[in-house]
Amino acid sequence: MFETISARELADRQDSGRDDYVLVDTRPRESYEAWRVEGAENVPFGPAETLSREQRTTIERLADGREVLVICGKGATSTRLATELDANGFDDVAVVGGGMRAWNALYESVPVETTRDDLVLVQFQRRAKGCLSHLVGSKTDGTAAVVDPTRHVDQYITTAAAAGLAITRVLDTHVHADHISGGRELAAKLDVPYHLSERAAERDVEGEFEPVADGETIAVGGIDIEALSAPGHTTEMLAYRVADEALLTGDSLFLDSVGRTELEFGDDGAEHGARMQYETLHETLLALPDGLLVLPGHVTVNDDGTYANAAPGTLVGAPLAEVESRLDLVELDEDAFVNRLVEDVPEKPDNYEAIIGLNLGREDVESDRDATMLETGANNCAA
Repeated sequence: MFETISARELADRQDSGRDDYVLVDTRPRESYEAWRVEGAENVPFGPAETLSREQRTTIERLADGREVLVICGKGATSTRLATELDANGFDDVAVVGGGMRAWNALYESVPVETTRDDLVLVQFQRRAKGCLSHLVGSKTDGTAAVVDPTRHVDQYITTAAAAGLAITRVLDTHVHADHISGGRELAAKLDVPYHLSERAAERDVEGEFEPVADGETIAVGGIDIEALSAPGHTTEMLAYRVADEALLTGDSLFLDSVGRTELEFGDDGAEHGARMQYETLHETLLALPDGLLVLPGHVTVNDDGTYANAAPGTLVGAPLAEVESRLDLVELDEDAFVNRLVEDVPEKPDNYEAIIGLNLGREDVESDRDATMLETGANNCAA
């Protein structure tokens, strides 16, 4: 009889470097190629299929005597395949419960080292999507702020509580296009202020928020969080400077790129956004102290499930000087920079228009299942 393991257990196996199993992904080839767990092997298998001789031979070859773990979209088809494998003499089989949907809701939390004894800084990594959010806390008075929370909000509350902190503010750097923000929900749950840039009003955001102006400082205990206008990816984008320690850049600056500019502005307005992005990069972000630790809002997750600049569970961040030195866009003049962003546009995030509508407060999602389906796949907000 086959077993069931959780997405967390699969992640722990990956991170330990174990090689005593093979992970078989049963989804259609196009779904597998677009987004998968690192190391997964594709053996397409439909919900009404029985195990063919070819499929059995393929899985036997891939397993080579090792345990077979099976994953699909939500756990149903993989369970069907596990049943077939069990009936065909495979002794060591397990299903990843919840499939890729469960994988998509898996998080890592990484403490960020700083030079201040009174500062608590934690990075949350949504493992499969690459979404990053941050907790900024003060040991002085036990208060904290959360920046760019995703919709799985309880993790922020429990992590803060474990550190002896109470969340008193929630901030979004911008109106996100690739995932559903948990900002309003977390703020409402805790009855604390929810903040967006004052320029968010220009996008007709529905629902209450407390506006933050360029240069305004929000205090969390003795920790100053300074808002810096950083338009380009969106008109209302803010970066947040945390004392003299870190720079939470949202989607204005990543470790390997900058934010794409056509999701808000449209293809016709991408050039305007790119010129804003150029000014933000050179006049605002790169003018800051070189030693600030850049903590972006996303990390690139490749199609094969690997991270571009880190590994899950390790910090996604680098000093500003290091980011500048390896970012080839920095060397371009404004026109060349704009041309690069406008002409070399990656595929748009899945369901981005619906997700923007949700984050603007204009639309509602009826169920957690619907939200999960909207967010399926890695983020794609970098240029």
